[in-house]
Amino acid sequence: MARPKVPLLSRERIADAALALIDRDGLTELSMRKLAAELGVQAASLYGHYPTKDEVLDDIARGVMARVDTSAFESGDWLAGLTGWARSYRAALVRHPNFVPYLASGPGTREENLRAADAVHGGLVSAGWPPREATMIGAATRYLVMGSTMGSFSRGFEDDAQVYRDRYPHLDQAHLLRAKADEIDTESFELALTAFTDGLRLRYERLSPTHVAH
Repeated sequence: MARPKVPLLSRERIADAALALIDRDGLTELSMRKLAAELGVQAASLYGHYPTKDEVLDDIARGVMARVDTSAFESGDWLAGLTGWARSYRAALVRHPNFVPYLASGPGTREENLRAADAVHGGLVSAGWPPREATMIGAATRYLVMGSTMGSFSRGFEDDAQVYRDRYPHLDQAHLLRAKADEIDTESFELALTAFTDGLRLRYERLSPTHVAH
């Protein structure tokens, strides 16, 4: 029998299948055995492409983080840079909430993470933020993004009005939240981001009388 022109397996196909499995079943459910079953092959077939599960996860992380955009910092406007980065960061992560815990461990040595961290820190320091403050702003923004993507606040409520009506009078509309979960979660993130950046703008104005807020 002639060899197939297109290989049955590739690193891209394996990583895509792994991410789909994580999206569906959760990060802890990923194993090379389960991944092989998803692809209809034996686990041994995967090892020529990925010797370990960690290498699969690292490739997924690179793909997710490659979607994060820090280009707005190039304008010199630290506020536009920060909000643009935060929004693109959330957009990349919210598509794969089950994978966020893996990304939450820190930038590590992945090129995409370090490139983004360098652009954020450099953009803030160039705008006049002290290096220590720039580090904390980057970390705080990351906390905000990570927290907003690890789970849905609105989907945590039951859609049965009776669950809340008698015992929790201030939650008498909570049963309606699930139907508008995406809208509420996105707008809640925007509210938090606006409140955060409004506070930073005031802090920036107080840093030095020579600073002009962007």
